[in-house]
Amino acid sequence: MSTRRAAPRSGRPTRLHSAVFQPIGDEGRAALVQRRVAEAIMSGVLAAGERLPAETELAAAFGVAPATAREALLALRERGLIVTRRGRSGGSFIADSADPVRFATRTLLDGSRVSLRDAAQHYLALTSACVELAAQRADVSEIAMIRTRLERISDHDLAAWRMAADDAVIELAALSQSARLTREQMKLQGEFSPLLALVDTDPASRVESRAHLLEVLRAVGSGDADGAARALRDNTRFAVDWLIAYREQHIGIISLATTSPERIRP
Repeated sequence: MSTRRAAPRSGRPTRLHSAVFQPIGDEGRAALVQRRVAEAIMSGVLAAGERLPAETELAAAFGVAPATAREALLALRERGLIVTRRGRSGGSFIADSADPVRFATRTLLDGSRVSLRDAAQHYLALTSACVELAAQRADVSEIAMIRTRLERISDHDLAAWRMAADDAVIELAALSQSARLTREQMKLQGEFSPLLALVDTDPASRVESRAHLLEVLRAVGSGDADGAARALRDNTRFAVDWLIAYREQHIGIISLATTSPERIRP
């Protein structure tokens, strides 16, 4: 089942989608532009077939020179992440071969169990701070709107569910009324979302993750900061345990495939 996200409707980009095209300040180099766009492609924030802004628009969005944006686009083309088409309807588009699941699996296999747990702990610490503050500061009606949007998404629609789940977490961060926490959450969600999407490829796990997130929202809506943090902790632990098991399984498969016939004979 694909985790590719449908391109957002015109004028209504998702929060993560909007976070991709923000100025990068004094670090405005081609490598940094390339990395941000590549991460967005591989996390599914930018979907296969989606058109990137024109070169000058991309440069303005990132706050870099057009030549820097041009260099970044060239590097992305060489990596096979984007393709360029000529003509009136031409431009730079996300390549069909840019597969978020394959990227997330590769990232997971290249890392270690320690690094995965460390990343998850960082995610949990920041997100817990956001939901605890949201439980104290958010209006009940705001939480109800988020819950309603989530409940309308079928858990059979993987791409739509992952998009809605990411947006829900970022909206909770925004409801913490801390601009700094919200900015950090947007960045971290983009980094951790590919791994969460990997968990969601398993239907049973997706159902459990959905239940955990709805419980977070229920607790925030009732002003239960401890309950919200506990539900988030349960969800994060569940995701990490699933990812570790998935990683060990795939490492075993790779090891078996690279073992000579003589070594695997009984």
